[in-house]
This record gives sequence, structure tokens and C-alpha cells, in this order.
Amino acid sequence: MALDGGTRDAAPCGAAAGAPFGAMTVLLTDDRAVKRLNSQHRGKVKPTNVLSFPGEGFGHLGDIALALGVVRREARGARRRVGAHLAHLVAHGTLHLGGHDHIQAGEARRMERAEARIMRRLNMPNPWRGVT
Repeated sequence: MALDGGTRDAAPCGAAAGAPFGAMTVLLTDDRAVKRLNSQHRGKVKPTNVLSFPGEGFGHLGDIALALGVVRREARGARRRVGAHLAHLVAHGTLHLGGHDHIQAGEARRMERAEARIMRRLNMPNPWRGVT
């Protein structure tokens, strides 16, 4: 599924995540658009912070959609910079495109450690520091 919207250079997140090289689209949009995507593709009628859609061919890693309203509220609630939270969510989505998941506890811990490594490589704060 290709998303229409702005393309950003997320190559540093992909490289840090150990993802295969390829094109990736990052869509930063409003909560309503992400709510619609979440409903259509996951059956959940609510906006979420990030959605990932695997690529449909060689050289296309996939697409990531971010809901700016959700991201801003989460950043404010966690007393984090919006830009740092966005970077974390792009890393999170990229890890999903690379095959990672967080359904089970062990998977979640591995994914959180990978996100912390990516953020460190990008000289960004660890999103899990201080989280219990």
C-alpha cells in the first residue's frame, strides 16, 4: 500500500535499524487520516501515533503514517520534545518494516532496546529512559 503524502529522508533510521536499503515514505498527517487508515487496515476506529505498511516490491521498504495530533499530545504528556518523539516513532515504524514486533513481552523488550540504540546513533534522547 503506497501512501500519498510528503516523503522525508528516513534513511538514518533505516540504516540504524539494520533495515534493508530501499525507499520508504513517511506521511505526517492529521489524526482523522490516521484514524481512517487504522480503521481500514486494522479494524480499530481510533487514531494511533504510528502505522507501518510493508513495501510492495523490490526496493520499497514500505510506508509509515504518523498522526501529528497524537504525537504532540504524547510528547507533551511525557514532557518530551515533539521532534524527538517523532524521530522515535519513525524508528519504531522502521523496525516494524524490518520485521520487528512487540506483541509478546520478549519482543517488546528487544524492540525497545533497538529503538534506544537507534536514537543513540541519531544523537537523540533514549525514549525509554525514566519509563517504568
